[in-house]
Amino acid sequence: MQVLSSRSKVRPTSRQTVSARLRQRVTRQLRRLFGLQRLRPGQQETIDRVLRGLNTLAVMPTGAGKSLCYQLPATLLPGLTVVISPLIALMQDQYDRLQQLGVATVQLNSALDAETQRESLLALDLRQVRVLFTTPERFADPAFQAMLKQQQLALLVVDEAHCISRWGHDFRPAFAEIGTALLELDSPPVLALTATAADEVIEDIATQLRIPAAGVLAASSYRPNLRFGVETMADEAAKRRRTVEIVAEEQGAVIVYATTVKAAEAVHSALLEAGTDADLYHGKLSAPRRRASQMAFMNGETRVIVATNAFGLGIDKPDIRLVLHYQLPPGLDAYYQEAGRAGRDGLPARCELLFLAGDRAVQQFFLNGRYPTADDGRALVGLLASGNAADASGWTLARLKERLQRPAAKLRVLLNLMRGERLIDIDREGRISVGAVTAGMVQLDAMLAGYVERSEQDRARLEQMVAYAQTGACRWRALLEGFQEPLPFADGRCLQCDNCRRMARHEVELERQTEQILPKLDGDAASSQRESFSPGDYVRVRRYGAGTVVDASNEAVTVAFGEASERRSFRPDFVKRARVPRRTAGAEIAASA
Repeated sequence: MQVLSSRSKVRPTSRQTVSARLRQRVTRQLRRLFGLQRLRPGQQETIDRVLRGLNTLAVMPTGAGKSLCYQLPATLLPGLTVVISPLIALMQDQYDRLQQLGVATVQLNSALDAETQRESLLALDLRQVRVLFTTPERFADPAFQAMLKQQQLALLVVDEAHCISRWGHDFRPAFAEIGTALLELDSPPVLALTATAADEVIEDIATQLRIPAAGVLAASSYRPNLRFGVETMADEAAKRRRTVEIVAEEQGAVIVYATTVKAAEAVHSALLEAGTDADLYHGKLSAPRRRASQMAFMNGETRVIVATNAFGLGIDKPDIRLVLHYQLPPGLDAYYQEAGRAGRDGLPARCELLFLAGDRAVQQFFLNGRYPTADDGRALVGLLASGNAADASGWTLARLKERLQRPAAKLRVLLNLMRGERLIDIDREGRISVGAVTAGMVQLDAMLAGYVERSEQDRARLEQMVAYAQTGACRWRALLEGFQEPLPFADGRCLQCDNCRRMARHEVELERQTEQILPKLDGDAASSQRESFSPGDYVRVRRYGAGTVVDASNEAVTVAFGEASERRSFRPDFVKRARVPRRTAGAEIAASA
């Protein structure tokens, strides 16, 4: 299987591009409906492929305009565009946007009341809808798929497509069923959108959604308005103090990311004690509390939010001026995805990382508990195959964790693998229905073997992240080379990150010192090459003629002219030694005699 580069620059040939007439329609629609004058880099190629009905994966950084890549074609294509989105809040934002533009749009998700859902289904039945937003769980429902079969499907969009990959940190089991559902729907054209940069995730998405290598398009990650920086900290206390200082320096919206819940809570408390209006977001908070915190930040009611990476999908706030990482992320791709939430409005924004060497151990701890082994798989299969349910309601992840005494992350991966192989089923309440699990142990062993390689890759990604934090070279260069992208700036320097600014200051200071030293060196050199004069030497000075040296030093030469009645002092470089006239020389000899 071909491994696709996450940043491969595949551009359509002349035979692949849309007609000039259709391109003109795109331009008119862009200006008339969306109020934009031109497309951003990467958007044109993606929209061209979508309009030709070609399966496409667009890898575009946060803020690059991924949504337009399906919104504009949806207004031109005949039929229904279905958008699968992992987050209801994100779905609502896109829905509101299209509604405001006058595009016939509906959404179907668990947050809607029964009456709204009935109205949406009726509009679909009457073929009055251009765009339908839904969740991956709803899309996987056979009854929902049966309804879609009655529609003319123009395009299926998988937003945040990295959730489809078991390798991805945001994996959602329902996403893994999209590939199978596509076959049931006679394989409509697919557009997958993601900002992830990991090669194995890109390959997994392309494989599951049947996207060819030529269909993987990538815009550059480089965003010149983002200013990256790293500060090395001595200890945890110093890091908290510096966090409070940096946040206080910034007047705009701020996200502070922490790896652990404990660290997030400690930073949040430190900010509150310093008088900073800050909120908190992590996975152990209740769902209502998380929603309230997110909405307060998105609406501008709260300026600063301290969060774990649970605060991720759907954060589409354009005016974030600072993203501060309090702890080391697991890799450059995860770091850039989070840091890239700054400055989506195109204005200058800071992306700071506080680096403490001990933070590497935190990520190594997570790595050790992330991937299941064959022993973990056998223990789980043996328990599920025994038929001994925890109680009448059956097994859940929490009960399996308690019984097997293994990390929930490992068990979650195993359950997702088994679900993907149809060995078990998991309902919306998390209850597990067990099938012929023992028959799938061979396949499970084979799949688990791949996690050994994945573990090694993750450790390499972590070391790459540490190298970024410790480098003295350009930060943007380290990021782009990590993504295997060409550098868009000369001399390998962005001139904006902390290292480039430091090097620029050093060069200015070096130039200043050189300007001070060179004249002295030139003077010394000139002095070493300049003639030395003594009293009585016969010399010539321009405009004054010949004379005799009366006194001389490195700074001045005093010369007497004529009958010694006129004396003048000159810089040594104005005075030239002259040949004594013969008659003067004879007179001097006679006088001496």
